[in-house]
Amino acid sequence: MPIFSYLAYPAAGAKETLLGDLRRLKYCEVMPADNEDLLILVTDTPDEAAEALLQQKIKKLSSLQSLSMAFGHADLQTDHVKKG
Repeated sequence: MPIFSYLAYPAAGAKETLLGDLRRLKYCEVMPADNEDLLILVTDTPDEAAEALLQQKIKKLSSLQSLSMAFGHADLQTDHVKKG
């Protein structure tokens, strides 16, 4: 169950577009920062395969200028118990 948080920087003038684009993606929670032209993105996917697919979708967004990871965690012990 990978959980990541990011600072998402929109392309010039595309903050609202990026907000909408990210909100439409499964496993994403996003909110605008109050005092900066950036978004806070948290992803929570069920497994590594879903995370990889989500990363591909995010990278293709034309409204995104850059993405900086702030935190990442994958609970491998819990994943093993669920699978086993």
